[in-house]
Amino acid sequence: MISINDLSDEQKVAIAQWAEEGADLSDIQKRLKGELKLNVTYMDTRLLVLDLNIKLKVEDREEADSSVKDQESVEKEEGALNGSPEELRENPLPDEPSAAAVEFTADEITRPGAMASGSVTFSDGVKAVWLIDEYGRPGIDPETPGYQPSESDLIEFEKYLRALVQG
Repeated sequence: MISINDLSDEQKVAIAQWAEEGADLSDIQKRLKGELKLNVTYMDTRLLVLDLNIKLKVEDREEADSSVKDQESVEKEEGALNGSPEELRENPLPDEPSAAAVEFTADEITRPGAMASGSVTFSDGVKAVWLIDEYGRPGIDPETPGYQPSESDLIEFEKYLRALVQG
């Protein structure tokens, strides 16, 4: 095991410079072995970087990527339930049956693993089971495998789910 006390000032500067150039821990470890002839493990390299208070540029990129991915995950989880509050207040449930009449029912006893569940019959007569899981994600399980409801049916279904979640 190696510590910062075992390094010369030139070696410390070299490590800092490599990190500044964008090297990650693996690159620094290889350069320590190759250029400075120091036999270090990946963990030794990580501890040296921490002891020298060096911030790796790779970590900055990973943190930025992670926050973007976290935001995308939240947007995906909201899925069909996202909508502006104005839309929800204006028309929480369709007042009149449209040409594409979609029929909904909510289960009195919610299915296991769901916050809410029920059944839906789309305008073309295809029936499906719907649920909102414990993370708030909606799901549809049609009787016909691979079935995809029409756009107007989905919009009406989303309105129903929004109203159900809101009230």
